[in-house]
Amino acid sequence: MAAASSPTSPPPPPATDAAAAGLPDLSIPYDLATRGQWQALSSHLSHPAHAPHPHHRLLLSALSALSLAKLRRFPDAAALLASLHPDPACPPPPFLIRLLHALLPLFLPDRPLALDRLYTLLSSVRARPDAAHPEWRRRDALVASLLAADHLAHREFDVALALLADVAARQPGDPVLLSRLAYAHLQIGNLAGAAAAFRHVESVAAAAEDPARHANLLARNRALECIVAKDYAAAVREYESCIEADPADAVSLNNKALCLMYSRDLGDAIKVLEGALERVPTAALNETVVVNLCSMYELAFVNHGEVKRTLSEWIARVAPDDFDTSCTRM
Repeated sequence: MAAASSPTSPPPPPATDAAAAGLPDLSIPYDLATRGQWQALSSHLSHPAHAPHPHHRLLLSALSALSLAKLRRFPDAAALLASLHPDPACPPPPFLIRLLHALLPLFLPDRPLALDRLYTLLSSVRARPDAAHPEWRRRDALVASLLAADHLAHREFDVALALLADVAARQPGDPVLLSRLAYAHLQIGNLAGAAAAFRHVESVAAAAEDPARHANLLARNRALECIVAKDYAAAVREYESCIEADPADAVSLNNKALCLMYSRDLGDAIKVLEGALERVPTAALNETVVVNLCSMYELAFVNHGEVKRTLSEWIARVAPDDFDTSCTRM
């Protein structure tokens, strides 16, 4: 679904407190989800109707639908959501249910229906009386960014840029959202527009209360500009500064390896990705990193099949249930 990072979820309340308040105990689902054990979570939530309150049943159903979607059982997830009948006396369905309901048609596939639901969801978020609350602003940006990503993938550039520009205008002090607009300009080849957007991001970050907080973001942005200029050595230096500050920065690790590959240094590129998978598997084990590593194996080794088989066996032992093992191209 979306290729964007999300903030770390807060720890769940103790089970005893949840039971005392009449709330569903989310400690076990939380633990299973954070470990990527979506099959176990789906089994655990296979009978959500035991929750005493209709809204609680909706919450557990949302988690169940999420686990089915993570397991790529999209028709089952869609059927589960379609079977829900919220009580009119209860609050609106959880945002997770509404987001899944909007996104699932993309995977069935029914893009027009997905776009209709996503735009409806975006409108409802913006129409809320508390739309200025940080959490709803985050959800606004999430839905708009998902729409923009889909329009970019279908080469509907004007629509995507308009969406991202609108998000940036609504939250002008957020360097992350402003950077997304720059990335879109890069993707369509508007280098001047991207450069202007990057300079604006830098000025906003410099004026922030804690400018150092955005140091890695700014370094990654500079690295992208170096890549466009084919200055891979400079890009590697920028990514190395990011990795030094945050050894689990999977984006910088992946992109540093790609820059080394573009510089015809396949050996060091492979070492970067293998080292990342060994040191920070939770952050680095994603399909993009594995696809790139397997491509490097194919370029570097005659017996790349054996090397990839070893990698596949390791992935089978440690990867979460929703990991797409076809990315090894075995």
